[in-house]
Amino acid sequence: MYACSKSEAIMPKIEEIVFKVPANFPDAVYKFEDNTLSKNGFELGKKLFYDTRLSADKSVSCGSCHQQFAAFAQLDHAVSHGVDNCLGKRNAPVLFNLAWQKEFFWDGGAKNLEIVPINAVTDACEMRTDLTKVVSFLNNTSPYPQLFKDAFGNSTVNSQNFLKALTQFTAAMISANSKYDKVIRKETSFTIEEQNGYHLFNEKCASCHAGSLFTDLSYKSNGLDLTSIDEGRKTITGLASDLGKFRVPTLRNIELSSPYMHDGRFNSLEKVLEHYNTGVKHATNLDATLFQNGKLGISLSSAQKQQLISFLKTLTDNEFIKNKNFSEN
Repeated sequence: MYACSKSEAIMPKIEEIVFKVPANFPDAVYKFEDNTLSKNGFELGKKLFYDTRLSADKSVSCGSCHQQFAAFAQLDHAVSHGVDNCLGKRNAPVLFNLAWQKEFFWDGGAKNLEIVPINAVTDACEMRTDLTKVVSFLNNTSPYPQLFKDAFGNSTVNSQNFLKALTQFTAAMISANSKYDKVIRKETSFTIEEQNGYHLFNEKCASCHAGSLFTDLSYKSNGLDLTSIDEGRKTITGLASDLGKFRVPTLRNIELSSPYMHDGRFNSLEKVLEHYNTGVKHATNLDATLFQNGKLGISLSSAQKQQLISFLKTLTDNEFIKNKNFSEN
């Protein structure tokens, strides 16, 4: 038994759900300290994530560009595909293990997970609306007022609780049960091909795609010829040294999340590896690992590329991809 204040007494009874950090992961950055994770909040966030009525022409939801079967990226679309068939300028990134990030988007333009949805809501080529319109819609559309009351104790919807609900859903997306993870836990073993690929990965790739998250979360120039006006990280910092630098993406579920790179220019892992083998272009800020001993790129034989791909496929988390907790229906 415990005592509670009058304000606490009118709060609904909320069933909490557990956010569990995988044993082989570092501590999460997002702590849910001011946004207590609950079943009601999570379920509300999921409903919002998949509601196309939040977009200007009622055709696009968060789930339109972040499809579960593609590791919450957008399969076969080089760049985000929004309202009125408008095409954005960047590839839709995967959504999982977000609670371990301090910055978001390809350029790190958002510093807090709770504000990330604002970009999609307001972007002219994504949902093309604004928070005022979204909040008005939610306040006047059943069953949302009741769902917000169940989750936050107040049936009057505001933008803060709208963003918190979405965050409860997306922050709870944890992908940590691939074959790789099971090998690390000594529950199974790599094949010889996968093991060879793992050794190659540690030798040639792990300096950037580091640790259990398979990214060091930094921004690097990886030798792409910049075919667009997208300046990458420079857009945020204004520094010439950040021109053409983009976030090092996680490689978890990489088998499922094509196309690849910030502009979706490569539609297969084979093409990605061939870029690093022969396609790296010189730039003043090119990452040092891609220019060593006077040679551009990372030398890879055909056999080595196949071994690497075999290993990369062990990062596919089928249980996460098929988890009904994150599905629309």
